Amino acid sequence: MAVDWDKLRIFHAVAEAGSLTRAGEQLHLSQSAVSRQIRGLEESLDTTLFRRHARGLILTEQGELLYDATRMMTKRLEVTEARIRDSEDEIFGELRVTTTTGFGTLWLAPRLPRLYARYPNLKLDVMLTERVVDLPMREADVAIRMKEPSQAELIRRKLIDVRMRLYASRAYLEGRDMPASTADLARHRLISQTPATPQVRAGADFTAALLAGEPTSHLRMNNYFGILQAVIHGLGIGVLPDYVTVDFPDLVNVLPEAQSASIPVYLAYTEELRQSRRLEAFRDFVVEEIAVLRRQMEASAAPGQQ
Repeated sequence: MAVDWDKLRIFHAVAEAGSLTRAGEQLHLSQSAVSRQIRGLEESLDTTLFRRHARGLILTEQGELLYDATRMMTKRLEVTEARIRDSEDEIFGELRVTTTTGFGTLWLAPRLPRLYARYPNLKLDVMLTERVVDLPMREADVAIRMKEPSQAELIRRKLIDVRMRLYASRAYLEGRDMPASTADLARHRLISQTPATPQVRAGADFTAALLAGEPTSHLRMNNYFGILQAVIHGLGIGVLPDYVTVDFPDLVNVLPEAQSASIPVYLAYTEELRQSRRLEAFRDFVVEEIAVLRRQMEASAAPGQQ
């Protein structure tokens, strides 16, 4: 017996909401209408899909199996809708982007005005998180990650290598001796990530080695935006990714030889979105901006540019 598509749609809404009432509100249906559809679906499948609980409706084992199927159907429909919309000449619609809090706030966000100037009807939903978002499950459309994606089904492109380095403001360094070695950092306030904060291994190892020298004072923050603000305002010497300094030329790279291991930055998306015009627009924009960043970093690292 073929399953009614409308019943599956209502079932999926109930499974997501965990409540007949909330699902009805989302679908603009009465609770009784939703209940009838679920009951009809259970009868057609000859199984129980939900059981009642104090917290609401809980999926049974059979319900979980059906929910997995409807969730995949929903994701496929979203991809299909994106492809249909991308058949138009104009770049518009929503693109869900995920990257780390540091890269998103310190590098990506300041450059988005140029993307919107080019594609004013594009809608971006940017998720800043250290968690590895599941692209195949459509939690996001495209990711910029500080390591190579491990999922084989993803299309990936290496953008650049970055490193963690030590920076201070010129105002902070005035009247103070410039550190000649990492041992000299003990006379300064070190500003770094909180150890418990999720971060790339190379950055954590670099910071741990610096802290082994027991600096006189230490300021810890849970994201690089906070560290940058502290450094700009002269609170000490901060551990920051080198990509931030192109936008803040007043920062001085203290101890240029002190740096973390290389951190590869990748852009990744699923094969299903290969032909997406808005993903293509975003990808090409990021690649162009990264090329500019690379030239700026090379220029700032040239002798006499510190």
